[in-house]
Amino acid sequence: MKKWFAVIGDPIAHSKSPFMHNAWFQEMGIDAAYIPIHVKSEHLKEAVSALKLLGASGWNVTVPHKEAIIPFLDEIDPMAVKMGAVNTVVRTKDGKLKGYNTDGAGFVHSLEEAVGKNREKKVLLIGAGGASRGIAFALKEYGYQQVDIANRTVSKAQAIIEELGEGTSLSLDEAEKRLDQYGIVIQATSLGLSTGEKKLPFSLDRLQKETIVADIVYNPLMTPFLTEAEKRGAIIVTGLGMFVHQGAIAFHHWLGQYPDTENMMQKLMEQLK
Repeated sequence: MKKWFAVIGDPIAHSKSPFMHNAWFQEMGIDAAYIPIHVKSEHLKEAVSALKLLGASGWNVTVPHKEAIIPFLDEIDPMAVKMGAVNTVVRTKDGKLKGYNTDGAGFVHSLEEAVGKNREKKVLLIGAGGASRGIAFALKEYGYQQVDIANRTVSKAQAIIEELGEGTSLSLDEAEKRLDQYGIVIQATSLGLSTGEKKLPFSLDRLQKETIVADIVYNPLMTPFLTEAEKRGAIIVTGLGMFVHQGAIAFHHWLGQYPDTENMMQKLMEQLK
């Protein structure tokens, strides 16, 4: 029987996941399909049941469901448990639903592919949602020792810092004032999405030249945050690499094969430009 996969979120129309995975299926001769499904938060439990009932082989989870989906799954990968967020669900051979988080590893792979290993640099992570949690734990796992987290609600940032066992939680105002202390700045909120708000989390007046500035938003390719950082002489890392690499890791979880990420980066770059 033909396999099928999906991505669930709210909003979902902007997602390039269907294009990416369907292209990979075609390239690799896999008889499968991948579709976007718009799921409101109040319908998440029913959506998970429906996906299971209708025989989905797996699916991706995007904003705002990465944390909320956990109680509706049968098993969670240990790293996803630490991260407190799931972005990939696999239907196992015995029919159970297992959750993984590929965001963190996908981000670090993308970051180091773009600018090399800079694990000695002090990192500022902006945001304390599911994607930010995943990135924070992955950064620690890969050897980044100095990771601070800034968030509008400081208590959420502090909760992640306590679980990491190191770092400092900051308000957005504090982060703005200390911006010149960081060698890597990562914008890990949904600000800048083509479907969302176009404002910055805070002013970049104190950003130093040659600072590595990354954004997890990939559509648009150049977010307001990256555009402003580039004007100030920063080294830019778009969200496209994270998107492709997290998708490739999810693909491997589902099908045991690893797709061509380099070719996909070029295809998506052409689309998004």
